[in-house]
Amino acid sequence: MKTRFFLTILLSGLIALSCSKKEKIPDLIVMEDFFRNPEKSGFGISPNGKYISLMSPWESRMNLFVQKLGEDSLTQVTFEKDRDIAGYLWANDNRLLFLKDEGGNEDYKLFGVNIDGSEFKCLTCFDGVRTMIIDELRDIPNEIIVGLNKRDARVFDPYRLDIVTGELTLLAENPGNIDSWITDHDGRLRVAIAMLADGNQEILYRDSEELPFTAILNLSWKDSFFPFFFTFDNKMLYAASNLGRDKMEIVVFDPKSQTETEVLFKNSEVDVTGLNYSRKRKVLTSADYTTDKRMKFFFDEETKTIYEDLQGQLPGYEVAISDLNKDEDKLIVRTYSDKSRGSYYFYDCSTKKLDKIAEISPWLKEENMADMEPVKYTSRDGLTIHGYLTLPKGRKPTNLPVVINPHGGPWYRDTWGFNPEVQFLANRGYAVLQMNFRGSTGYGKEFWLKSVKQWGRDMQNDITDGVNWLISEKIANKDKVAIYGGSYGGYATLAGLAFTPDLYACGVDYVGVSNMFTFMNTIPPYWEPWRPMLYELVGHPVKDSLLLAEVSPVFHAEKITAPLFIAQGANDPRVNKAESDQMVEALRNRGIDVEYMVKDNEGHGFHNEENRFDFYRAMEKFLAKYIGDSIISQ
Repeated sequence: MKTRFFLTILLSGLIALSCSKKEKIPDLIVMEDFFRNPEKSGFGISPNGKYISLMSPWESRMNLFVQKLGEDSLTQVTFEKDRDIAGYLWANDNRLLFLKDEGGNEDYKLFGVNIDGSEFKCLTCFDGVRTMIIDELRDIPNEIIVGLNKRDARVFDPYRLDIVTGELTLLAENPGNIDSWITDHDGRLRVAIAMLADGNQEILYRDSEELPFTAILNLSWKDSFFPFFFTFDNKMLYAASNLGRDKMEIVVFDPKSQTETEVLFKNSEVDVTGLNYSRKRKVLTSADYTTDKRMKFFFDEETKTIYEDLQGQLPGYEVAISDLNKDEDKLIVRTYSDKSRGSYYFYDCSTKKLDKIAEISPWLKEENMADMEPVKYTSRDGLTIHGYLTLPKGRKPTNLPVVINPHGGPWYRDTWGFNPEVQFLANRGYAVLQMNFRGSTGYGKEFWLKSVKQWGRDMQNDITDGVNWLISEKIANKDKVAIYGGSYGGYATLAGLAFTPDLYACGVDYVGVSNMFTFMNTIPPYWEPWRPMLYELVGHPVKDSLLLAEVSPVFHAEKITAPLFIAQGANDPRVNKAESDQMVEALRNRGIDVEYMVKDNEGHGFHNEENRFDFYRAMEKFLAKYIGDSIISQ
């Protein structure tokens, strides 16, 4: 009762504040402005601090450019036309490395190029092989450690790679169950995390690369222990651990005594999920955690002073250091907020001078964007569900058409910040509710475990309860509620239409699971080590066959009556195209209105700009048809 009273007061306050502002309804912003490529983004700085790198569109694809500090001219160093570069890093003062896949298949290849565009070389171009970065080896200029599944598609072996010649040296052979590898500060492979046949885990350790790995910690699949990096003497591990506790805490772990020796930082409300350090000064700098917004705890006064100065110069924004040079006196700074994609700045630590480099999307004006407000409500079984409510700017916050937007994962969480989809929908007059249903990460072990084998059940009930909460608060028009999500959010869309058919006026499923059996049978080969844990969390296709049939929307297509729009990438390695095909077939056989968009050059989500435009253009028309017929006239 107290919770309901609190929520009523909270929402009443938001509504009163919104009404008191008497804000003007912003003009409709063209869809492309929300989803076009930024002019400049992804800034980095060379180790010597003399060059800045960035991503910028060329031929509608995000490519890599280099600029000498203090000069205006840019040197384009990549010329990709078919696919955006997925990510890049500075390997040394003269050479950059970047990753790119083909058509969304997620088989990322690693390429190298010099800062003048010369010596372009594909370093891991093997058919059907995926590249992962294990250690950038920042103190070894011409080497990097990568993981490749070229020997066995199911597992990644670690290799030392010469980034100039492409020569590979195998460091260890994955026995078949190693999920990840960790190096010490000298770039030596010292820790491995193994997935066991029963879904549990082992942490493996060795004193040197000449010795075999031995198990130092056995973990139930219900527990979490994530080693970040070694202590600076390479003897112990800094880790996030929830062993014997509900929330993840930052600890020091001794691999020889196999015990946690110290808790460095904890938060009573949420997991602590990140730890940062100064490579130059060899000190811990800060820990990261997220309540309603991203937060930092500082171990180091020097780092705290820098952040305080940045926050003072950039009031009203979240601030993050996104890159820094080897001497750690020149920083690339990024801002974040709910109404802006943010900007990049160059910061000189010695002079404390802050210079703006670029605004990511200058065409989107903050005054036209809507506020994303943290909210919470109570589930039917008494859980507190945290989320974010975005109300359309300038409209009376009652009886609104609403888009329910459950996140993917599902072992993930929504956070406060700019979301182009949310702002696009709010600009069209829709309220948007995002909720961190049970199983969302960051809220502790107990909250996560309440999601075990609850796809389509209590996890879905948490979403349904959010809809009913908005209706009871008179924010939502009960006849104009849509549900839209991607990946697990796509599954939740299908489950919502199938299991609560009277709740939603329509739904949009973006690369979502429809059949739990075929989904389990088509996971990528490199997910194989995780299969036992997936069975524990979601359900075993034989032992839990009745459960999986019960929660597979495709087997309940006859219950779906609301219009549905499905979008799918043909090369999706995570949620196979067959997931969407069979759902569309089942519905069309029954005469249900289902629109289907397939992109042959995409995978798990649409990354090419023109495909994003097609998808959101179609979604805009679809939502306007079923829940948006009166929003423009308000």
